Amino acid sequence: MLRWSAHRHSQWYLAALSFAESSFFPIPPDVMLAPMCLAQRRRAWLLAGLTTLASVVGGIAGYCIGLFAFDVIEPLIERAGYSQGFRQVGAWFDDFGFWALFIAGFTPIPYKLFTVGAGVMHMHLLPFVLASLIGRGARFFLVAAFVFWGGEKMDKLLRTYVDRLGWVVIVLAVVAYLLYKL
Repeated sequence: MLRWSAHRHSQWYLAALSFAESSFFPIPPDVMLAPMCLAQRRRAWLLAGLTTLASVVGGIAGYCIGLFAFDVIEPLIERAGYSQGFRQVGAWFDDFGFWALFIAGFTPIPYKLFTVGAGVMHMHLLPFVLASLIGRGARFFLVAAFVFWGGEKMDKLLRTYVDRLGWVVIVLAVVAYLLYKL
């Protein structure tokens, strides 16, 4: 990924990675986005936008997989060890709907489980796209902002702590939800 981020066609690799990660591929686009933003600081916002759009389109592909082809991929989910996680995704959709997808889009939770799950659960497409745009956009523009303003030092910190930041967001979202319910 790091080698691809320095290639002259890197923006297309970034878009392809963002698309694939949202529906089936395990490597998040942050690993390309951060070094590309560092190397091309004037294009950081454009790269974050490209990553967001490609991720949302990939999410729609994942949604279609869940909607039309879940019977075909269910054995693959089981073999990959995602069965329990996928059942949990279903429970979160039942409880939180739009907010489950939004949080998954922003955090290190495997977003692809939620895109496929949204299709399986027949989530309405417009809220799906809005939650994906907001969640994924927040994540990728935050990565671009950290690298843009923090430079190389922030890039190293971001690589080390990006997952932890995502989990902190999840905890804060749960606490906010619980406070709201009280």
